Amino acid sequence: MKKLTALVASTALVSSAMAAFAGGPVVVVDEAEPVAVVAAEETGSMGGLLLPALGAAAIIALIASDNDDDDDTTDSE
Repeated sequence: MKKLTALVASTALVSSAMAAFAGGPVVVVDEAEPVAVVAAEETGSMGGLLLPALGAAAIIALIASDNDDDDDTTDSE
């Protein structure tokens, strides 16, 4: 009985060792993900000053066109 148990044990050991190497190594290659490149907007040195300059010009135009006369000169003869 010892010979049969030893045979079964050695057969199980050899078959499990063979199964461990079956198929060869698995090589996993990680592919690099593409990187999105976003172009930055190029603004000139006056890019942020356009709207405030137009607003200031509009206020100056309103002040200059104000025709509020304090003189109440009416021709009452």
